[in-house]
Order: sequence, then C-alpha cells, then structure tokens
Amino acid sequence: MNRLTAPFVSLVAALALSGCMTPPPSLDLSLKHPSEQGKYVVTLEPPATAPALNQIHSWQVKVASAGGAPVTAAKIAVDGGMPQHGHGLPTRPLVRQQVADGTYLLEGMKFSMTGWWEIKLALQAPEGADKVTFNVLVPEPAVSR
Repeated sequence: MNRLTAPFVSLVAALALSGCMTPPPSLDLSLKHPSEQGKYVVTLEPPATAPALNQIHSWQVKVASAGGAPVTAAKIAVDGGMPQHGHGLPTRPLVRQQVADGTYLLEGMKFSMTGWWEIKLALQAPEGADKVTFNVLVPEPAVSR
C-alpha cells in the first residue's frame, strides 16, 4: 500500500458501521489483488481524502502483468454495488483514460450510503480478459463539534 492508501484503509476498517448490516468478519479489504485468472495484479487507489457520501469522486486503477510490468492499452469496465442491500452503484463509473503507464483514472464513483461496497473491474488487455473485485467499507460521516 502507498502512503495515501494505508491511512484510508485503516480508517475505514476501524470505524463502526452503525445503521447498516455488519459486513462479514473475514472481509478482505486489501486494495491490491491478483485478477481471478491470475493474468494481472490490480491495485485500486482511493482519493487522497476520503469522499463524503453522495459526492462524485475519482480513483486510480493500476494494472500490471503477473510478472509486474505495467499493462498499457487496457479497457476496464466498472460495476459493483452493496451485496448486503442488493443494489448496484448509484452512478455509472467509467475508466476512459490512462494517466501513466499501467495507471488508469476511474471517474464518476459515488457512495450513497455507509456500509460494504464491492467495486468490480472487468479487464480486457493484450494478456486477455480477466476480472477482479475489491471490497470497500464506507464509514458513517464524522460528526463535527
């Protein structure tokens, strides 16, 4: 994890999710995973500042080959939702541009409520089609005093 990702993941994992169903205790919150068929290693990088509920925000997706080389010319489709609530994402996020070798901008993300969200990425690149799923916990908003 990079220096921006680690605090976000720790904060999100540590906060209680009042008002929502409790996510499974063994939920993998890692933001770096091999794809299902092992063709890629994908890293999901959240915004530097945790986004507020109902706020549009962007993430970065880093795609590398199984050997670690950046994957350029990838097409990435985004899906997801809240498994415990049975609904999808409230927006239709898109990956339209590569911002560096193997790093893509995922735009149009929004979380409409607290709880467990899945971000599902379907990849198409020279190494072939594959997919990966990330789990993200969105905490209750902080109460200002």
